[in-house]
Amino acid sequence: MKERIIAVDIARGLAVLGMFVAHLGYAVDGVPSPSWLVVADGRPSSLFAILAGVSIALFTGGRVVPRDEALVRGYLRVATRAIAIFVIGVVLMLLETPVAVILPSYAVTFLLVMPAIAARWQLAAFFAGVVAVAGPTLVAALTVSGDDGESWLLRTLGTDEAFVLDLFVTGHYPALVWAAYMLLGLAIGRLDLRARRVQLTMAVTGLGLLLVGHGGSDLLLSAGAGDSELGYRLVSAEPHMDSTFELLGNSGVALLTLAVLLLLTTTAAIARVARALLYPIAATGAMALTAYSVHIVAIAILGVDVVWYPESNAVLVWFIVVTLVACSLWARFLGRGPLERLMRAVTVGGLPASAPPPGSHAVPGPVAAPGPAPTNPPSAPPAAADRRGEQ
Repeated sequence: MKERIIAVDIARGLAVLGMFVAHLGYAVDGVPSPSWLVVADGRPSSLFAILAGVSIALFTGGRVVPRDEALVRGYLRVATRAIAIFVIGVVLMLLETPVAVILPSYAVTFLLVMPAIAARWQLAAFFAGVVAVAGPTLVAALTVSGDDGESWLLRTLGTDEAFVLDLFVTGHYPALVWAAYMLLGLAIGRLDLRARRVQLTMAVTGLGLLLVGHGGSDLLLSAGAGDSELGYRLVSAEPHMDSTFELLGNSGVALLTLAVLLLLTTTAAIARVARALLYPIAATGAMALTAYSVHIVAIAILGVDVVWYPESNAVLVWFIVVTLVACSLWARFLGRGPLERLMRAVTVGGLPASAPPPGSHAVPGPVAAPGPAPTNPPSAPPAAADRRGEQ
């Protein structure tokens, strides 16, 4: 059975915890306190989206691009997962918390990128670049305010289609833009993530994207390119601006993060220690859908004040600690998370139990981890086997 790449779980866990910080972190006059928490503004959700693309690649063949029957199964798996995620997201939205729930847009983006699972990594990366330029330009042009203070899109369509517009264009996570993140993740997931050359290339590329995104934005803003509303929307790299420059900067952070985690968890001298120390985060990442959903439910129970009027970071710390402990214990003794089990149950297009997964490329020793709990001995309880498989 295909083995999990633990660095992907760790990165996903960091993304989920980062969204906790964005939703529950203490701020003074709109500025996070301590100031370094600003890194959680916009970046964790983009990392989450990129890792979704990586997961799509991994459960549709990994380095092997699916063809024929495998491609049909891949389409079915992506589509049915998207539907399940959409339903879960809508249920969470009905709780009416102050949090912009990412899951419905995330599900729609799954469907937008679904045709690209038949593409090699080079073509998927090209598509990501095209969308990263065209998507923000289109969204900015459609939503920039007119003379009456209202966008052309709303003047033309009205507000009856507000939910659909939010999913694709006007929301916090417009699918027409965020598809670029997922396509980039799809390209990354088609690579040999255990290869040192790939990891180092990802790190260098990530650094380059980070510098171009934020440096290019600063340069253009200083030259006056952001003096108009449309110009500012197109060149600003501020969080949730959904400009090409923000996409480049956030993608650079994500690539650097994943590259560092891959290096830490595949370097023989430090891999065992790194995995043991990062196990709680990996366990959280392995059940990211559950952890994210439960934190929305918890906010609904505690009330909106924990988001709008935190008096300190105490609530945030409790959310993080409880999540890390609960996910670690669940992963250790019960294996797959509850919503992850549901996703597996409703997914159509899986392989027969006796068939090896396409693109399986498990590597023995410290390079590959059998799930979020790589430190378990061979005699671990049966639940440990349930942590193997899809990412």
